[in-house]
Order: sequence, then C-alpha cells, then structure tokens
Amino acid sequence: MAVNTTPRARGRAPRRSLGLFGTSVLGAAIGIAFLIPLWWTAINSLRPGAETFRYLNPLEWQTFLTLTPTFDNYVALAGSDLGRAILNSLFISLVTVIFGLAICATAAYGLAAFQFRGRGVLFSVVILSFLIPFDAIAIPLADMFRDWNLQNTFFGLILPGLGNGMAIFLLRTFFLAVPGDLVEAARLDGLGWWGVFWRIYLPLSVPSLIGAGLMLFLFQWQAYVWPLLMGTDRAHIVGPVALSNLQGQFAVDYGVLFAASVILILIPLVIILGFQRYFIQSVSTTGLK
Repeated sequence: MAVNTTPRARGRAPRRSLGLFGTSVLGAAIGIAFLIPLWWTAINSLRPGAETFRYLNPLEWQTFLTLTPTFDNYVALAGSDLGRAILNSLFISLVTVIFGLAICATAAYGLAAFQFRGRGVLFSVVILSFLIPFDAIAIPLADMFRDWNLQNTFFGLILPGLGNGMAIFLLRTFFLAVPGDLVEAARLDGLGWWGVFWRIYLPLSVPSLIGAGLMLFLFQWQAYVWPLLMGTDRAHIVGPVALSNLQGQFAVDYGVLFAASVILILIPLVIILGFQRYFIQSVSTTGLK
C-alpha cells in the first residue's frame, strides 16, 4: 500500500503536534488558575488569622508558601459545631444518594423503556425541573414543609434532594443506549420488566449510576439556603451553615474560617477523585444513543 509522502501530508503532523501541545498548555493554565485560590486558602489555614492578608500586596513567595505552619486553627475548630455539622451533612448526603438513586433510576427507566402517551411532555417537565434554580423555589417550599411539621427534621432536609432532574436525564440517556435486542431476548427468556431493569439496565449503567450519585451527593453537601431555612437548631446544622456561623458579628478569624473551608472541601474532593473515571465516562457519553 502506498504511503502519502506529499509535502502537504508531511506538514500536517507537525501542525497536529503543535495544536495538541497548545491545547495541553491551555488546559494546564486553566487548571492552575482554578488551583491557585484553593492553594492560597489551604496555606492560610496554616497561619494565624492576623497574617491572612499580610502578603497580598505586593505578591511574594510567602503569599503561597509558609515556613512556619501551625495547626492551631484546626485545633480551634474542636470547640465549634463543625464536627456535628459534617456528620449531619454526610448522613444527609449518603441517604440522599441511596434513596435518590433508587427513585431517579426508576423514573429514568420508565422514560426510556416504555412508550406511553405524554412521555415527551413528562420528560420536558424533568428537564425544566433542573433548569429552574432551587433557591428560586426554596422559600415557598419551606413554608409548605413547615405546614407539614418537617422543619428541624432530617426527613425535611433530605426530601427535596431525592428527585433530581439532572440525574434522571443522565440515567435516561444511558438507558436509551441499552440494545433493544438484548431487552427482547431477556423478555423471551421470561424476565419481567422489573427483572430487565435489575439484571440488564442497572449492571450496564454502573458509570452512569456513579455519576448521578455524585451529583446527588454534591447537591446536598453544598446546600446552604435550604438547610438554613429548615435546620434552625443545633441538632440539624449542616457544614455550609456551620461555616457561615464561624464569622463573628464584629470580627472574623480568617485562619479558622479557612481551616473549616479546607475540611469541607477535602471530603467531596476525595470522593470525586476516587470515582473520577466513572464520572468522566458518564458525562462524556451523555447525549449519545
């Protein structure tokens, strides 16, 4: 077989390599730009609060490094509500993932596997549900929950996160990619629709389930407005609310504040990094059928 060795063909390889190198440099620069604020926060959590803004103007190497790190800020958190708040956030987020995946996967299966009148309209409502910011409906929804006596209950904090439109959309996209011949073969072998869902759809959609689970987890972990409205006592305080409570009325210890921020960032960061490849796979295949 002849190999194309024309000048045009020989010139494409260097341009392709140059383009790949430029894209890599651009991606690295964007990653560093996102990392710098996080690194600055982590470094200042190891300094006394009075030194937080000492090296900002002008910028110098001490801005992003410290030769005398101290864990006093983390020790000071022992007397706050942050520990209880983190446990509450973990409990709320994990329960939301377990029951939310069951609800979202079932809804996505119904929208993907069954043909019925109004399916398109129902799916449009699902799409609309995650296009509307939750904070826009939080106050009237909180009034409704107070009428149901769900304020200061874990059930009231968990319930709004169970049905996530984005998770349903993501799972439905994966379910649509399941071969129809495989489903028909399973039906001919005597499997009911529940058996098809449990033995075919779910095992084939593990990356999508993990990606949807991460969305549900992050939705609850970073929630602030809803817990602020519904969890007003110390027994139901969550991480973001406890973080905001560290700001005093007249003074703020930024060292303690940054230490608490680092702790709240590390927990979801470790979870996301652990499931990174599944999350990327689930998002990269969204929209494919």
